[in-house]
Amino acid sequence: MDDFVQEILLSHKEIVTVCETLGKKINADYAGKRPILIGLLKGSVPFLAELIKHIHIDMEMDFIHASSYVGTTSSGAVMILKDMNTPVAGRDLLLVEDIVDTGLTIKEVKNLLKDRGARSVEVVTMLDKPQGRTVMEVNPKYIGKTIPNKFVIGFGLDYNELYRNLDYIGVLKESMYKH
Repeated sequence: MDDFVQEILLSHKEIVTVCETLGKKINADYAGKRPILIGLLKGSVPFLAELIKHIHIDMEMDFIHASSYVGTTSSGAVMILKDMNTPVAGRDLLLVEDIVDTGLTIKEVKNLLKDRGARSVEVVTMLDKPQGRTVMEVNPKYIGKTIPNKFVIGFGLDYNELYRNLDYIGVLKESMYKH
């Protein structure tokens, strides 16, 4: 374990198992459809890359970069930094997120895509942190693991753009961000 990590929540092997399980559910639910998986940048990239290895139906991919975080806390305002290119009217969409915490980003992105005429918008997340939720109506359909209200890093999750490249998910030691 790295010296900046307090504890490991998911090993790489556990992450792969979670993605296999989620992939099976998505395959069953979207059989005969062609969903667009929309990765929420930047954190979803490792999760999306592993997840699609286990999805065996026709699908498309695109990305949105939306952010509400500064450091370890949500700013309360969502900014769209990069929009997707694929038209979504009449399509089934699956937002791919590394973690659902406050729910603010997911709510705003879902509303945006529904306004553009998407037939359905669901969420698949590697991690769900319901104790951090401020937007109570956000409930991801596909959840890899529910975690306690701790600041996590690795496998796409960052602290000030660091630690995304870890192949596991761990809790960052408070001494690394509380000065």
